[in-house]
Amino acid sequence: MIAEYWPVLLFIGVAAGLGIVLLVIGMLAGKHRPDADKLSPYECGFEAFEDARARFDVRYYLLAILFIIFDLEIAFLFPWAVVFKQIGIVALIEMALFLLLLVIGFAYVWKKGALEWE
Repeated sequence: MIAEYWPVLLFIGVAAGLGIVLLVIGMLAGKHRPDADKLSPYECGFEAFEDARARFDVRYYLLAILFIIFDLEIAFLFPWAVVFKQIGIVALIEMALFLLLLVIGFAYVWKKGALEWE
């Protein structure tokens, strides 16, 4: 009975040992302090002048949501277009309804002014 569990116990032991070894290597490699060049600002070239918790305009989030929606739309359209001949007219109607819903959502966001920048 115990012989059946040896591969599982060996796997758990190797995984735990490897995890501990990797943690120790990470701790030993992270002991040195970074120099001034490493700590200098590198994204925009100057020191940060505000808190990291500054508020963003809601339009940034709306634009991000729009990007995700239309990115997912393309992710659904490609497989549909590949198998269009096999799935027939019902799939054409379903995809037209799907695209219609997305166009209605896009028109709503456009009417609300989420795409306008000042």
